[in-house]
Amino acid sequence: YAAQKFRAYGLKPAGTKGYLQPMTFTEQRVLANQSSASLTAGGEVQPLRVGEDILFGARILQPKMIEAPLVFIGYGLHLPEVGYDDFAGQDLKGKIAVYVNGGPGDIAAELKAHSRGSETWRAAQAAGAVGLIALANPKSMDVPWVRQIQNSGQPGMFPADDALNDVRGHVFSASFNPAQAEKLFARSGHSFAEVLALADAAKPIKSFDLAQSIRAQVATQTSQVVSANVVAKLPGSDPKLAAEHVVVTAHLDHLGLNTTGKGAPYYPGALDNAAGVASVLEIARDMAAAKARPKRSVLFVLVTGEEKGLLGSKYFAGKPSVPPASVVADLNMDMALPLWTFDSVLMYGVDESTLGDTARKASKAAGLEVVADPYPDRNSFIRSDQYSFIRAGVPALAFKFGFKPGTPRAEIEKTWRATRYHALADDLSQPVEKAEAAKFNAFLGKLIFAVADEPERPRWKDTSFFKRFAK
Repeated sequence: YAAQKFRAYGLKPAGTKGYLQPMTFTEQRVLANQSSASLTAGGEVQPLRVGEDILFGARILQPKMIEAPLVFIGYGLHLPEVGYDDFAGQDLKGKIAVYVNGGPGDIAAELKAHSRGSETWRAAQAAGAVGLIALANPKSMDVPWVRQIQNSGQPGMFPADDALNDVRGHVFSASFNPAQAEKLFARSGHSFAEVLALADAAKPIKSFDLAQSIRAQVATQTSQVVSANVVAKLPGSDPKLAAEHVVVTAHLDHLGLNTTGKGAPYYPGALDNAAGVASVLEIARDMAAAKARPKRSVLFVLVTGEEKGLLGSKYFAGKPSVPPASVVADLNMDMALPLWTFDSVLMYGVDESTLGDTARKASKAAGLEVVADPYPDRNSFIRSDQYSFIRAGVPALAFKFGFKPGTPRAEIEKTWRATRYHALADDLSQPVEKAEAAKFNAFLGKLIFAVADEPERPRWKDTSFFKRFAK
Protein backbone atom coordinates (compact mmCIF):
# COMPACT_ATOMS: atom_id res chain seq x y z
CA TYR A 1 0.00 0.00 0.00
CA ALA A 2 2.73 2.46 0.98
CA ALA A 3 4.82 1.67 -2.10
CA GLN A 4 1.78 2.22 -4.32
CA LYS A 5 1.15 5.58 -2.68
CA PHE A 6 4.76 6.69 -3.14
CA ARG A 7 4.57 5.64 -6.79
CA ALA A 8 1.32 7.58 -7.26
CA TYR A 9 2.96 10.69 -5.76
CA GLY A 10 5.75 10.47 -8.36
CA LEU A 11 8.49 9.68 -5.82
CA LYS A 12 11.40 7.58 -6.99
CA PRO A 13 11.93 4.03 -5.71
CA ALA A 14 14.98 4.04 -3.41
CA GLY A 15 15.06 0.60 -1.83
CA THR A 16 17.24 -2.31 -2.89
CA LYS A 17 14.35 -3.89 -4.83
CA GLY A 18 12.29 -1.05 -6.17
CA TYR A 19 10.61 0.66 -3.25
CA LEU A 20 11.42 -2.26 -0.93
CA GLN A 21 14.44 -3.11 1.18
CA PRO A 22 13.76 -6.72 2.22
CA MET A 23 15.58 -8.48 5.06
CA THR A 24 15.42 -11.92 6.64
CA PHE A 25 14.66 -12.44 10.32
CA THR A 26 14.60 -15.33 12.72
CA GLU A 27 11.28 -15.46 14.53
CA GLN A 28 11.18 -16.98 18.02
CA ARG A 29 8.01 -17.82 19.90
CA VAL A 30 8.11 -18.79 23.59
CA LEU A 31 5.73 -21.66 24.40
CA ALA A 32 4.63 -20.66 27.88
CA ASN A 33 2.51 -23.76 28.48
CA GLN A 34 5.57 -25.96 27.91
CA SER A 35 7.97 -23.81 29.95
CA SER A 36 8.64 -23.70 33.68
CA ALA A 37 10.67 -21.86 36.31
CA SER A 38 11.47 -22.10 40.01
CA LEU A 39 13.62 -20.47 42.66
CA THR A 40 16.05 -22.77 44.46
CA ALA A 41 18.13 -22.42 47.63
CA GLY A 42 19.82 -25.36 49.27
CA GLY A 43 17.34 -28.20 48.94
CA GLU A 44 14.27 -25.94 48.80
CA VAL A 45 12.39 -25.29 45.57
CA GLN A 46 9.78 -22.56 45.09
CA PRO A 47 7.85 -22.94 41.83
CA LEU A 48 7.18 -19.82 39.78
CA ARG A 49 4.14 -19.30 37.59
CA VAL A 50 4.99 -18.56 33.98
CA GLY A 51 2.82 -15.55 33.25
CA GLU A 52 1.69 -14.47 36.71
CA ASP A 53 5.25 -14.31 38.09
CA ILE A 54 7.72 -14.37 35.21
CA LEU A 55 7.72 -13.89 31.45
CA PHE A 56 10.48 -15.16 29.18
CA GLY A 57 11.83 -12.81 26.50
CA ALA A 58 11.50 -13.73 22.84
CA ARG A 59 13.87 -11.20 21.23
CA ILE A 60 17.07 -13.12 22.07
CA LEU A 61 17.73 -16.82 21.57
CA GLN A 62 16.76 -18.55 24.81
CA PRO A 63 18.62 -21.56 26.25
CA LYS A 64 16.46 -24.66 26.61
CA MET A 65 17.58 -25.16 30.21
CA ILE A 66 19.37 -22.96 32.70
CA GLU A 67 20.15 -22.92 36.41
CA ALA A 68 22.17 -20.03 37.77
CA PRO A 69 22.60 -17.88 40.91
CA LEU A 70 20.82 -14.53 41.06
CA VAL A 71 22.54 -11.22 41.82
CA PHE A 72 20.76 -7.88 42.15
CA ILE A 73 22.73 -5.10 40.44
CA GLY A 74 20.64 -2.01 41.16
CA TYR A 75 19.59 -0.16 38.02
CA GLY A 76 21.86 -2.17 35.76
CA LEU A 77 23.31 1.04 34.29
CA HIS A 78 26.72 1.06 32.62
CA LEU A 79 27.74 4.71 32.33
CA PRO A 80 31.38 5.00 33.43
CA GLU A 81 31.65 8.20 31.37
CA VAL A 82 29.49 10.01 33.94
CA GLY A 83 30.86 8.14 36.95
CA TYR A 84 28.07 5.63 37.40
CA ASP A 85 28.46 1.93 36.69
CA ASP A 86 26.41 -0.80 38.35
CA PHE A 87 28.66 -3.39 36.71
CA ALA A 88 31.93 -2.03 38.09
CA GLY A 89 33.78 -4.68 40.07
CA GLN A 90 31.02 -7.22 39.50
CA ASP A 91 31.95 -10.85 38.93
CA LEU A 92 28.82 -12.19 37.28
CA LYS A 93 30.42 -15.22 35.69
CA GLY A 94 27.79 -17.92 35.32
CA LYS A 95 25.19 -15.76 37.11
CA ILE A 96 21.96 -14.02 36.18
CA ALA A 97 21.76 -10.31 36.93
CA VAL A 98 18.50 -8.77 38.19
CA TYR A 99 17.92 -5.03 37.82
CA VAL A 100 15.15 -2.48 38.34
CA ASN A 101 14.26 0.19 35.80
CA GLY A 102 15.19 3.78 36.60
CA GLY A 103 18.33 5.58 37.64
CA PRO A 104 19.82 8.41 39.70
CA GLY A 105 18.13 11.76 39.20
CA ASP A 106 21.37 13.55 38.30
CA ILE A 107 21.84 11.46 35.13
CA ALA A 108 20.11 12.72 31.98
CA ALA A 109 17.12 10.76 30.74
CA GLU A 110 18.81 10.21 27.38
CA LEU A 111 21.84 8.60 29.02
CA LYS A 112 19.78 6.36 31.30
CA ALA A 113 17.74 5.23 28.33
CA HIS A 114 20.85 4.66 26.21
CA SER A 115 22.26 2.38 28.89
CA ARG A 116 19.30 0.02 28.44
CA GLY A 117 18.83 -2.72 25.88
CA SER A 118 21.94 -3.64 23.96
CA GLU A 119 24.20 -1.63 26.27
CA THR A 120 22.94 -3.54 29.33
CA TRP A 121 23.59 -6.82 27.54
CA ARG A 122 27.10 -5.79 26.50
CA ALA A 123 28.01 -4.86 30.07
CA ALA A 124 26.38 -7.99 31.50
CA GLN A 125 28.12 -10.35 29.11
CA ALA A 126 31.45 -8.57 29.63
CA ALA A 127 31.04 -9.31 33.35
CA GLY A 128 30.31 -12.96 32.60
CA ALA A 129 26.52 -12.97 33.12
CA VAL A 130 24.48 -15.69 31.42
CA GLY A 131 21.20 -13.81 31.62
CA LEU A 132 19.20 -10.81 32.76
CA ILE A 133 15.91 -10.40 34.62
CA ALA A 134 14.25 -6.99 34.41
CA LEU A 135 12.02 -5.52 37.10
CA ALA A 136 9.73 -2.64 36.17
CA ASN A 137 9.05 0.18 38.59
CA PRO A 138 5.24 0.25 38.86
CA LYS A 139 5.27 4.06 38.75
CA SER A 140 6.91 4.12 35.29
CA MET A 141 5.36 0.89 33.99
CA ASP A 142 3.31 1.90 30.95
CA VAL A 143 1.91 -1.55 30.07
CA PRO A 144 0.02 -3.30 32.92
CA TRP A 145 1.35 -6.77 33.73
CA VAL A 146 -1.93 -8.45 32.77
CA ARG A 147 -1.56 -7.04 29.26
CA GLN A 148 2.09 -8.07 29.15
CA ILE A 149 0.89 -11.61 29.79
CA GLN A 150 -1.60 -11.29 26.92
CA ASN A 151 1.10 -9.98 24.58
CA SER A 152 3.71 -12.54 25.62
CA GLY A 153 2.40 -14.99 23.03
CA GLN A 154 3.67 -12.67 20.31
CA PRO A 155 6.89 -13.89 18.69
CA GLY A 156 10.16 -12.03 18.96
CA MET A 157 12.36 -11.36 15.96
CA PHE A 158 16.02 -10.69 15.29
CA PRO A 159 18.22 -10.59 12.17
CA ALA A 160 18.90 -14.02 10.70
CA ASP A 161 22.48 -12.83 10.10
CA ASP A 162 24.02 -13.23 13.57
CA ALA A 163 26.67 -10.62 12.74
CA LEU A 164 23.88 -8.00 12.85
CA ASN A 165 22.74 -8.94 16.36
CA ASP A 166 23.73 -7.00 19.46
CA VAL A 167 23.61 -10.17 21.57
CA ARG A 168 25.19 -13.37 20.29
CA GLY A 169 24.39 -16.94 21.26
CA HIS A 170 21.81 -18.29 23.71
CA VAL A 171 21.26 -16.18 26.85
CA PHE A 172 18.47 -16.13 29.41
CA SER A 173 16.13 -13.14 29.20
CA ALA A 174 13.10 -12.56 31.40
CA SER A 175 10.97 -9.96 33.14
CA PHE A 176 9.44 -10.40 36.59
CA ASN A 177 6.08 -9.16 37.78
CA PRO A 178 6.85 -6.31 40.22
CA ALA A 179 3.80 -7.30 42.27
CA GLN A 180 5.50 -10.66 42.91
CA ALA A 181 9.10 -9.45 43.09
CA GLU A 182 9.50 -9.94 46.85
CA LYS A 183 9.97 -13.63 46.00
CA LEU A 184 13.33 -12.73 44.46
CA PHE A 185 14.46 -10.78 47.54
CA ALA A 186 13.14 -13.10 50.27
CA ARG A 187 16.56 -14.57 51.19
CA SER A 188 18.72 -11.50 50.56
CA GLY A 189 18.17 -9.51 53.76
CA HIS A 190 16.66 -6.78 51.62
CA SER A 191 13.22 -6.14 50.16
CA PHE A 192 11.87 -4.97 46.84
CA ALA A 193 9.95 -2.29 48.75
CA GLU A 194 13.29 -0.83 49.88
CA VAL A 195 14.56 -0.89 46.31
CA LEU A 196 11.43 0.86 45.02
CA ALA A 197 11.70 3.56 47.68
CA LEU A 198 15.21 4.40 46.45
CA ALA A 199 14.14 4.18 42.79
CA ASP A 200 11.16 6.49 43.41
CA ALA A 201 13.54 8.97 45.03
CA ALA A 202 15.94 8.60 42.05
CA LYS A 203 18.78 7.66 44.40
CA PRO A 204 21.65 5.22 43.72
CA ILE A 205 20.98 1.57 44.62
CA LYS A 206 23.68 -0.83 45.76
CA SER A 207 24.02 -4.37 44.47
CA PHE A 208 23.74 -7.51 46.60
CA ASP A 209 23.48 -11.27 46.34
CA LEU A 210 19.92 -12.60 46.21
CA ALA A 211 21.08 -15.85 47.91
CA GLN A 212 19.11 -18.11 45.60
CA SER A 213 19.18 -19.44 42.06
CA ILE A 214 16.66 -19.68 39.29
CA ARG A 215 16.03 -22.87 37.39
CA ALA A 216 14.17 -22.53 34.09
CA GLN A 217 13.14 -24.62 31.14
CA VAL A 218 12.21 -22.48 28.14
CA ALA A 219 10.39 -24.10 25.22
CA THR A 220 10.56 -22.15 21.96
CA GLN A 221 9.77 -22.44 18.26
CA THR A 222 11.88 -20.67 15.64
CA SER A 223 11.41 -20.02 11.95
CA GLN A 224 12.58 -17.54 9.34
CA VAL A 225 10.52 -14.73 7.87
CA VAL A 226 11.15 -11.96 5.35
CA SER A 227 9.92 -8.41 5.84
CA ALA A 228 10.82 -5.11 4.18
CA ASN A 229 11.32 -1.41 4.69
CA VAL A 230 9.63 0.84 2.12
CA VAL A 231 11.89 3.59 0.75
CA ALA A 232 11.03 6.48 -1.60
CA LYS A 233 13.06 9.49 -2.68
CA LEU A 234 12.25 13.10 -3.43
CA PRO A 235 15.34 14.36 -5.30
CA GLY A 236 16.82 17.62 -4.06
CA SER A 237 17.06 20.77 -6.16
CA ASP A 238 20.61 21.87 -5.36
CA PRO A 239 23.28 20.44 -7.70
CA LYS A 240 25.62 19.76 -4.78
CA LEU A 241 23.38 19.24 -1.74
CA ALA A 242 21.06 16.87 -3.61
CA ALA A 243 23.65 14.14 -3.03
CA GLU A 244 22.84 14.34 0.70
CA HIS A 245 19.71 12.86 2.26
CA VAL A 246 17.35 13.88 5.04
CA VAL A 247 15.54 10.72 6.20
CA VAL A 248 11.92 10.82 7.39
CA THR A 249 10.78 7.68 9.22
CA ALA A 250 7.77 5.96 10.75
CA HIS A 251 7.25 2.29 11.53
CA LEU A 252 4.79 0.15 9.56
CA ASP A 253 4.34 -2.66 12.06
CA HIS A 254 2.33 -3.15 15.21
CA LEU A 255 1.73 -6.26 17.32
CA GLY A 256 0.16 -8.40 14.60
CA LEU A 257 -2.29 -11.21 15.28
CA ASN A 258 -4.27 -11.44 18.50
CA THR A 259 -3.50 -14.92 19.83
CA THR A 260 -5.58 -14.63 23.03
CA GLY A 261 -8.74 -15.95 21.38
CA LYS A 262 -10.68 -12.96 22.70
CA GLY A 263 -11.68 -9.87 20.76
CA ALA A 264 -10.57 -8.72 17.31
CA PRO A 265 -8.32 -11.02 15.27
CA TYR A 266 -5.45 -8.53 15.14
CA TYR A 267 -4.13 -5.45 16.93
CA PRO A 268 -5.10 -2.36 14.89
CA GLY A 269 -2.29 -0.03 16.05
CA ALA A 270 -4.15 3.08 14.88
CA LEU A 271 -1.98 5.57 16.78
CA ASP A 272 0.95 3.17 17.15
CA ASN A 273 1.80 3.65 14.40
CA ALA A 274 -0.63 3.83 11.48
CA ALA A 275 -1.02 7.52 12.27
CA GLY A 276 2.75 8.04 11.97
CA VAL A 277 2.79 6.29 8.60
CA ALA A 278 -0.17 8.44 7.51
CA SER A 279 1.81 11.56 8.51
CA VAL A 280 4.79 10.48 6.42
CA LEU A 281 2.57 9.66 3.42
CA GLU A 282 0.74 12.99 3.61
CA ILE A 283 3.94 14.99 4.01
CA ALA A 284 5.49 13.08 1.09
CA ARG A 285 2.42 13.76 -1.06
CA ASP A 286 2.46 17.49 -0.29
CA MET A 287 6.21 17.86 -0.83
CA ALA A 288 6.06 15.95 -4.12
CA ALA A 289 3.22 18.17 -5.36
CA ALA A 290 4.83 21.47 -4.34
CA LYS A 291 6.54 23.66 -6.91
CA ALA A 292 9.49 24.34 -4.64
CA ARG A 293 11.83 21.45 -3.94
CA PRO A 294 14.16 21.19 -0.94
CA LYS A 295 17.86 21.55 -1.66
CA ARG A 296 18.82 18.18 -0.19
CA SER A 297 17.10 15.00 -1.22
CA VAL A 298 14.50 13.57 1.15
CA LEU A 299 14.14 9.84 1.80
CA PHE A 300 10.78 8.69 3.13
CA VAL A 301 11.47 5.41 4.92
CA LEU A 302 8.65 3.34 6.40
CA VAL A 303 10.39 0.74 8.52
CA THR A 304 9.44 -2.73 9.65
CA GLY A 305 10.01 -4.48 12.97
CA GLU A 306 10.02 -1.49 15.32
CA GLU A 307 7.94 -3.37 17.86
CA LYS A 308 10.47 -6.24 17.77
CA GLY A 309 13.41 -4.01 18.71
CA LEU A 310 13.82 -1.27 16.05
CA LEU A 311 14.85 -3.98 13.57
CA GLY A 312 14.00 -2.27 10.29
CA SER A 313 15.56 1.05 11.25
CA LYS A 314 18.68 -0.67 12.59
CA TYR A 315 19.02 -2.43 9.27
CA PHE A 316 18.50 0.72 7.22
CA ALA A 317 20.77 2.85 9.41
CA GLY A 318 23.50 0.20 9.20
CA LYS A 319 22.96 -0.71 5.53
CA PRO A 320 21.21 2.25 3.91
CA SER A 321 20.13 2.01 0.30
CA VAL A 322 22.07 5.24 -0.35
CA PRO A 323 25.75 5.96 0.48
CA PRO A 324 25.95 5.95 4.32
CA ALA A 325 27.87 9.22 4.48
CA SER A 326 25.10 10.95 2.53
CA VAL A 327 22.55 10.53 5.36
CA VAL A 328 22.61 13.78 7.34
CA ALA A 329 19.56 13.55 9.64
CA ASP A 330 16.53 11.51 10.65
CA LEU A 331 13.14 12.91 11.65
CA ASN A 332 10.90 10.23 13.14
CA MET A 333 7.12 10.05 13.64
CA ASP A 334 5.92 7.46 16.15
CA MET A 335 2.78 7.58 18.28
CA ALA A 336 2.55 11.37 18.31
CA LEU A 337 -0.80 11.10 20.14
CA PRO A 338 -3.00 13.84 18.65
CA LEU A 339 -5.31 13.85 21.66
CA TRP A 340 -5.28 17.57 22.51
CA THR A 341 -4.44 20.97 21.02
CA PHE A 342 -1.10 21.07 19.19
CA ASP A 343 0.47 24.07 20.90
CA SER A 344 3.58 22.37 22.27
CA VAL A 345 5.93 19.70 20.99
CA LEU A 346 8.07 17.06 22.66
CA MET A 347 11.25 16.31 20.69
CA TYR A 348 13.49 13.49 21.90
CA GLY A 349 17.15 14.40 21.32
CA VAL A 350 16.55 18.13 20.87
CA ASP A 351 19.63 19.18 22.91
CA GLU A 352 22.10 16.75 21.38
CA SER A 353 22.81 18.31 17.95
CA THR A 354 22.34 21.37 15.79
CA LEU A 355 19.36 19.53 14.30
CA GLY A 356 17.63 20.38 17.57
CA ASP A 357 18.51 24.05 17.12
CA THR A 358 16.86 24.04 13.69
CA ALA A 359 13.82 22.33 15.20
CA ARG A 360 13.61 24.91 17.99
CA LYS A 361 13.61 27.72 15.42
CA ALA A 362 10.85 26.00 13.47
CA SER A 363 8.87 25.50 16.68
CA LYS A 364 9.20 29.16 17.62
CA ALA A 365 8.07 30.22 14.15
CA ALA A 366 5.04 27.96 14.49
CA GLY A 367 4.21 29.31 17.96
CA LEU A 368 4.97 25.96 19.62
CA GLU A 369 6.48 25.52 23.06
CA VAL A 370 9.21 22.87 23.25
CA VAL A 371 8.68 20.76 26.38
CA ALA A 372 11.05 18.41 28.18
CA ASP A 373 10.63 14.65 28.47
CA PRO A 374 7.91 14.39 31.17
CA TYR A 375 8.79 10.81 32.16
CA PRO A 376 12.55 10.27 31.91
CA ASP A 377 12.41 6.74 33.39
CA ARG A 378 10.26 5.39 30.56
CA ASN A 379 13.40 5.16 28.41
CA SER A 380 11.44 6.74 25.55
CA PHE A 381 14.62 8.11 23.98
CA ILE A 382 15.67 4.63 22.84
CA ARG A 383 12.23 3.16 22.16
CA SER A 384 11.67 4.42 18.65
CA ASP A 385 13.48 4.40 15.34
CA GLN A 386 15.43 7.66 15.58
CA TYR A 387 17.68 5.90 18.10
CA SER A 388 18.92 3.52 15.39
CA PHE A 389 20.20 6.51 13.44
CA ILE A 390 21.79 8.04 16.55
CA ARG A 391 23.68 4.77 17.10
CA ALA A 392 24.84 5.02 13.47
CA GLY A 393 26.20 8.54 14.13
CA VAL A 394 23.34 10.45 12.46
CA PRO A 395 21.68 13.35 14.34
CA ALA A 396 18.01 12.46 14.82
CA LEU A 397 14.79 13.60 16.50
CA ALA A 398 11.46 11.99 17.38
CA PHE A 399 8.26 14.01 17.82
CA LYS A 400 5.12 13.90 19.96
CA PHE A 401 2.35 16.29 20.99
CA GLY A 402 3.75 18.05 24.05
CA PHE A 403 2.48 17.75 27.61
CA LYS A 404 3.78 18.32 31.13
CA PRO A 405 3.52 16.19 34.27
CA GLY A 406 0.63 16.92 36.59
CA THR A 407 -1.60 18.45 33.91
CA PRO A 408 -4.93 17.30 32.41
CA ARG A 409 -3.01 16.33 29.26
CA ALA A 410 -0.76 14.08 31.32
CA GLU A 411 -3.88 12.36 32.65
CA ILE A 412 -5.18 11.87 29.09
CA GLU A 413 -1.84 10.38 28.07
CA LYS A 414 -1.73 8.16 31.16
CA THR A 415 -5.24 6.87 30.52
CA TRP A 416 -4.45 6.22 26.86
CA ARG A 417 -1.39 4.14 27.77
CA ALA A 418 -3.28 2.22 30.43
CA THR A 419 -6.24 1.39 28.19
CA ARG A 420 -5.14 1.56 24.55
CA TYR A 421 -1.34 1.30 24.26
CA HIS A 422 -0.47 -2.10 22.76
CA ALA A 423 -4.11 -3.08 23.22
CA LEU A 424 -7.00 -3.92 20.92
CA ALA A 425 -8.53 -0.56 21.83
CA ASP A 426 -5.94 1.34 19.77
CA ASP A 427 -8.43 1.41 16.91
CA LEU A 428 -10.34 3.87 14.72
CA SER A 429 -13.18 4.30 17.22
CA GLN A 430 -11.04 6.34 19.64
CA PRO A 431 -11.36 10.14 19.74
CA VAL A 432 -8.58 11.88 17.81
CA GLU A 433 -8.03 15.60 17.20
CA LYS A 434 -7.70 15.34 13.43
CA ALA A 435 -7.37 19.07 12.77
CA GLU A 436 -4.54 19.22 15.31
CA ALA A 437 -2.88 16.24 13.61
CA ALA A 438 -2.98 18.22 10.36
CA LYS A 439 -1.18 21.08 12.13
CA PHE A 440 1.41 18.59 13.36
CA ASN A 441 1.99 17.38 9.79
CA ALA A 442 2.29 20.96 8.52
CA PHE A 443 4.90 21.74 11.18
CA LEU A 444 6.92 18.65 10.30
CA GLY A 445 6.75 19.43 6.59
CA LYS A 446 8.20 22.88 7.19
CA LEU A 447 10.88 21.44 9.47
CA ILE A 448 11.92 18.88 6.85
CA PHE A 449 12.32 21.74 4.35
CA ALA A 450 14.34 23.75 6.86
CA VAL A 451 16.72 20.86 7.59
CA ALA A 452 17.09 20.06 3.90
CA ASP A 453 17.85 23.70 3.06
CA GLU A 454 20.38 24.40 5.84
CA PRO A 455 23.77 25.31 4.34
CA GLU A 456 25.58 23.10 6.87
CA ARG A 457 24.62 19.50 7.59
CA PRO A 458 23.54 18.87 11.21
CA ARG A 459 26.36 18.07 13.61
CA TRP A 460 26.62 16.75 17.13
CA LYS A 461 27.24 19.29 19.86
CA ASP A 462 30.55 18.99 21.66
CA THR A 463 28.66 18.46 24.93
CA SER A 464 26.63 15.54 23.58
CA PHE A 465 27.39 12.04 24.85
CA PHE A 466 26.25 10.72 21.47
CA LYS A 467 28.91 12.57 19.54
CA ARG A 468 31.05 9.43 20.01
CA PHE A 469 28.98 7.62 17.39
CA ALA A 470 29.73 10.16 14.64
CA LYS A 471 31.67 8.70 11.73
